[in-house]
Amino acid sequence: MANVNLICIGKLKEKYWKDAQAEYKKRLSAFCRLNIIEKKEVKLPKDAGHAIIEKARDEESDSILASCSGTILALSPDGEKLTSEAFSVMLKKYSQSDLSFAVGGSYGLCENIKKEAARTISFSDMTMPHQLFRIVLLEQIYRAFMISSGRTYHK
Repeated sequence: MANVNLICIGKLKEKYWKDAQAEYKKRLSAFCRLNIIEKKEVKLPKDAGHAIIEKARDEESDSILASCSGTILALSPDGEKLTSEAFSVMLKKYSQSDLSFAVGGSYGLCENIKKEAARTISFSDMTMPHQLFRIVLLEQIYRAFMISSGRTYHK
């Protein structure tokens, strides 16, 4: 059974996000061992300049990278867009070993992680809250396992 790691900046705060995460974690237990690792978000002043933002993103990315194991898949708006079917094929290919999904904070991931990653993936050009994105990612991982196992969840 594959180890799938979600390494994310920040914590889920609201109960409904935690409940959704728990539901997908339960569903995914049939396919993998899911580890959700929440890393501390670097707090920035409202008037933070580019250099301070870059430093914070580098710190967060270093923290994420330190927790990654196996194949790294970086999640970034500038990544490759995949259909659910293509995501399923990719997940099946990489899930033969540990698989780590790297999810950055509000300023994204630094280039180091993208260079270390086997692939950089984008789910949308749209901006969405990180809590919502985490649930979307979990749902797509679940969907990918359902597709590859030939089950009827995917339509």
